[in-house]
Amino acid sequence: MGVEIERKFLLSGDGWMHLGEPVFFKQGYLSSQKERVVRVRIEGERAVMTIKGASKGATRGEWEYEIPVADAAELLDGLCEQPLIEKYRRRIEFGGNVWEVDEFLGVNAGLVVAEIELQSEDQQFDKPDWIGEEVTGDARYFNSSLIKKPFSTW
Repeated sequence: MGVEIERKFLLSGDGWMHLGEPVFFKQGYLSSQKERVVRVRIEGERAVMTIKGASKGATRGEWEYEIPVADAAELLDGLCEQPLIEKYRRRIEFGGNVWEVDEFLGVNAGLVVAEIELQSEDQQFDKPDWIGEEVTGDARYFNSSLIKKPFSTW
């Protein structure tokens, strides 16, 4: 079984803005239930389908499979729940880890979060000075929640 251990943070300041190359992501959900999420994503020139189980703390099962971009585009346009998530992602190395900073667009514009994937829930890591409040346990910040209650409606 694949496992994802991820912590999520809001940002403080704009020190991240000139770091990492922004890549456009478009993603949608075939299922966005709390117990299981099935996501389709086009990230740059690559497409993937990801299945995630329920979260237990910062950990959950995750399985990801590359799919043809044309298939992903059809699924996004024809079968996925609306609205779709559109964002720019920057991968930024810091302290031996990679931070993924997502700057959301459309109905979620104004929301910027950073995620770090870890090897264990108790793994220690250094935070850049642009990392703010932790929101790992706040389901409002799950991408699958942002399609049901976009950031612009908070």
